[in-house]
Amino acid sequence: MSKQELENLAKTGQIKAEPGTRAEFDGLVDSARKRLADARNESLSSESRFDLAYNAAHAFALAALRRHDYRSKNRYVVFQVLPHTLGLDASIWRVLAKCHDQRNLAEYEGRSEVDERLLADLINCTIRLAAAVAALDPPAKT
Repeated sequence: MSKQELENLAKTGQIKAEPGTRAEFDGLVDSARKRLADARNESLSSESRFDLAYNAAHAFALAALRRHDYRSKNRYVVFQVLPHTLGLDASIWRVLAKCHDQRNLAEYEGRSEVDERLLADLINCTIRLAAAVAALDPPAKT
């Protein structure tokens, strides 16, 4: 994982250096785990599962960024920096970027058709995020 790339993004204003806390990290991870578990519940609608999985992925990705003591107001950037925060390859954030676009269509234009293949890919990516975040050393308790 590259601290230099994160520092470069901070210099350009895409992310902001800000110390994270153990409570924030734990809260994001706990929320993400619960949402991922619910997203895997096939009795829920595809739209609900997509929303739950997307928000779980965002919470895991944000936890990783906060663990590196950065914050972003842009959801897309939180996904885009995954190669630097979790060492995950670009294929993960490409799926998440596609899901981000789908989420925006649903959120801002009322389009809620969910592609089942994209939903499966999203859930698989979120599972990989969960494993990568679980491998991080959490911040020290403050």
